Amino acid sequence: MYLKEFSLKNYRNYESLHVQFENKVNVIIGENAQGKTNMMEGIYVLAMAKSHRTSNDKELIQWEKEYAKIEGRIEKQNRFSTVELIISNKGKKAKLNHLEQKKLSEYVGHVNVIMFAPEDLNLVKGSPQIRRRFINMEIGQVSPVYLHQLNKYQKIIQQRNHYLKLLQTRKQTDEKMLDVLTLQLCETASNIIKKRYLFVKQLEKWAQPIHSSISRGMEELRIQYKPSVDVSEEADLSKIVEVYYDRFAKIREKEIERGTTLAGPHRDDLIFYVNGRDVQTFGSQGQQRTTALSLKLAEIDLIHEEIGDYPVLLLDDVLSELDDFRQSHLLNAIQGKVQTFVTTTSVDGIDHKTLKEAAIYRVSSGQLI
Repeated sequence: MYLKEFSLKNYRNYESLHVQFENKVNVIIGENAQGKTNMMEGIYVLAMAKSHRTSNDKELIQWEKEYAKIEGRIEKQNRFSTVELIISNKGKKAKLNHLEQKKLSEYVGHVNVIMFAPEDLNLVKGSPQIRRRFINMEIGQVSPVYLHQLNKYQKIIQQRNHYLKLLQTRKQTDEKMLDVLTLQLCETASNIIKKRYLFVKQLEKWAQPIHSSISRGMEELRIQYKPSVDVSEEADLSKIVEVYYDRFAKIREKEIERGTTLAGPHRDDLIFYVNGRDVQTFGSQGQQRTTALSLKLAEIDLIHEEIGDYPVLLLDDVLSELDDFRQSHLLNAIQGKVQTFVTTTSVDGIDHKTLKEAAIYRVSSGQLI
């Protein structure tokens, strides 16, 4: 898969942009605050229908403009298609080959991207919320069913939390509605949990040899999915529903007291072990960075395994954050395999064949020069 053409209109500091890219490494050079990251974000938003930098879509629209528009022409398995996303105060409108999609979950996944930015180095040492977002975004790209279940779950959580608030403040005393919402939550959560367990198993399969290679065979990486409810990977869906329902029965009074849902996939986490030790707690910064890099590179192969095509890789100002060895390993891994976009203030000091053969673009004040 590769992004052949890309356009922005009224997007952040880009009034208008149209560019053709090559199916290799594309290096975008520019000083800070000129629009390099905005371009990368635009590619990411085109694929995922949401930003990795903000949850407020209005920030993506240029000041005093009514909408922002992102378009792309994609080659995927020798077939071209067009994708388009319009963001306005009314919401988002997504089109595939000029046909509007009723649901964003039906749109996401037609362009597969992996973003690796400096903040992704916090994947290991950051909050559980960062890791849950990582899981959801990556599974969502290859499984529209998962996205549908996740959206459904989030709506049920909102309804259930609202009802718990009513019970907490005694504006409501009938708990029958809580029973209905709890059962719906358990059924949806079981599907999410099952898919996450499978994803983590696949991710570990691809990440382990990469981590071993980067650590020169000195380290072994293991990834453990840690649900907030004690359900095993082997449990079937009916068993997971049963375990969840029992758990909610035990914490009902506490949930009413606090007015919020205290268990479920929205409270789960990932644990990374290097040579049997929790790398978040006991790992060095180098081990944490190697783990994050291994995960990102593993995603490339995982997505290829799932859809039969490689995703587009976005490296936003991340090369400067890696030492020479990890930098070289990353560039070796993508060479000749994945269309890659690299942003940097300068390629000076990066002596690698991949960058010497790259297409170079320069950005200044929201324009290609």
